[in-house]
Amino acid sequence: MNRGKAVAVEGFKRLEEIMRRRQVLALTGAGISTDSGIPDYRGPESIRKPRRPIQYNAFMTDPEARVRYWSRSAVGWRRFSRAGPNASHEAVATLEAAGIVSGVVTQNVDGLHQAAGSRDVVELHGSLHEVRCLACGSMERREAVQQRMMEDNPHWLRLHAETAPDGDAELDRSLTDSFRAPRCLRCGGDLKPDVVFFGENVPRGRVDEVLRRLERADLLLVMGSSLTVYSGYRFVLHARRLGIPVAIVNRGPTRADALALVKVDEPLGEVLPGLVRSFGL
Repeated sequence: MNRGKAVAVEGFKRLEEIMRRRQVLALTGAGISTDSGIPDYRGPESIRKPRRPIQYNAFMTDPEARVRYWSRSAVGWRRFSRAGPNASHEAVATLEAAGIVSGVVTQNVDGLHQAAGSRDVVELHGSLHEVRCLACGSMERREAVQQRMMEDNPHWLRLHAETAPDGDAELDRSLTDSFRAPRCLRCGGDLKPDVVFFGENVPRGRVDEVLRRLERADLLLVMGSSLTVYSGYRFVLHARRLGIPVAIVNRGPTRADALALVKVDEPLGEVLPGLVRSFGL
């Protein structure tokens, strides 16, 4: 066995040992959904092809920015909405059903944990499957909004582009100028996907709920997140303040590697189903 493989096996065994003695709170990022065809923000492909998502302030203050967002999202949604849970999501749901994982906190907006059967999920950044009116606050399913956009912009059905983790897509700006953005059916107001944009704060109540769950846990298990953004990294810091150990499963470095009790740098699609088998589930 080569040294790299030996290190990976040792890390897996250490992770299994730690999980057997503790109540685990799972924190997942975009890396858990890559096997479902949804790219992450900071994987190898994302680094080679960096992108600039529309920022919260621009979306809220610039009508042209809102049109650009919806025009791109209308294309990206077709692929995003077809994604299904993969073996990693299913493994997390199995561990949760067995009582090993007490709950899931996800930075993802794709709803794939719930689709896999997880019942106790906090969507830290919201859900792309819901749309909120900025004027009256009414909610609408994204599928209905998508249908209206396609009816109002039928030529968009012919467009294809690379999809991002937030369901966005890259389109030439010259194409987006003619797009008719959706409006609220109740009041005609501007619509926003019910997700936390870049530059927007996670709702305080949602953060407090995660902190309460963390205080009842014995281990924080980070999966598929580089923890580059503070919205997830803060929970690692809080766990450390409470004396709660942190374990990480992620391909490549993370912001919290030096704080982890154990780090497994192997594919989630191998590690998580392996844990399920090792627990006899």
